[in-house]
Amino acid sequence: MENKNEVADLLSRGGVLFDVEGDTTSEIYKNICEKISLPNEVTKEGVYAALCDRERVMSTAVGYGIALPHCRGTILKNNESQQISVCYLKNPIDMSAPDARHVYVMFVLLTANSQTHLQVLSQLASLFKDSSFKQLLEKRAGLDELIKAANELIVR
Repeated sequence: MENKNEVADLLSRGGVLFDVEGDTTSEIYKNICEKISLPNEVTKEGVYAALCDRERVMSTAVGYGIALPHCRGTILKNNESQQISVCYLKNPIDMSAPDARHVYVMFVLLTANSQTHLQVLSQLASLFKDSSFKQLLEKRAGLDELIKAANELIVR
């Protein structure tokens, strides 16, 4: 697995959604699942249920206004289907983040194996600590800017 391209590759497959509506995580997840492109191996309902199940265990808010919704187990069957969808919310919501900030952006992670899942979580955590990356998120950067930043910052 190539560390420097993993997040960028998954971002390019998942894309970016702007102004996702919803007042609760379940409403937001439903809207996200309606809009993201999913492989034939999973259903929108299955992904929605898995995201909601994981959120019930513990909030996926990581701080800085960012949440990292993901499934408790692997939901996809092949590596080529793995993706990260960046979803900017129309209205920030309270997800009981460690820093008490309302969430305005979600990185929805769908993976096929635990190795990729853990590696991508680690890489995303390092991106979320970087002030320049957080500034990109705050200005609601598009896919190309996010991929470029991920490639530059993860290579370090």
